[in-house]
Amino acid sequence: MSNISAVDGLLAQMRVAAAAAGLNTPSLAAAGATPKVDFSGMLKNAIDGVAQSQETSDSMQKAFVMGDDKVSLSDTMIAMQKASINFQAAVQVRNKVVQAYNDIMNMQV
Repeated sequence: MSNISAVDGLLAQMRVAAAAAGLNTPSLAAAGATPKVDFSGMLKNAIDGVAQSQETSDSMQKAFVMGDDKVSLSDTMIAMQKASINFQAAVQVRNKVVQAYNDIMNMQV
């Protein structure tokens, strides 16, 4: 029974990620068309988003340390927290995918 709840949890997380990626557009849903989802493209976009948030955080940190007046401490800290949360979310999704894969591979046919 725990395998089913783990898969349901993964499915819910994937739906949230798809909604965040803009894959559930109202025009497609209203037309009754099913959007074609490219998993590799969605995965690449998610990883690129994590990398971009980390690069932004790093550049803001460097600018703040160098004394740039345009970068405030609060903006730098917020960017750092966003990058950290994005990375942690990516790691958790990866862990859930690996766990679901292992659960599927251990099922008896």
